[in-house]
Amino acid sequence: MMTFFGILFILIAANAVFMFFSLNRASEKTVNRSQDTSQSKESDIYPIDLLPSKYKKAV
Repeated sequence: MMTFFGILFILIAANAVFMFFSLNRASEKTVNRSQDTSQSKESDIYPIDLLPSKYKKAV
């Protein structure tokens, strides 16, 4: 039983360490991305053609 809890706590600790580094790296990417988007040009928005005349009715 002690072996099970030992392995369980080791895995939980490793998961916490990996999550800590992952969250730190993700926050750095959002800061860099927000600076890049402010300098880029705006994208074109095209209207959606929703005319049903081109589609046949399902039988």
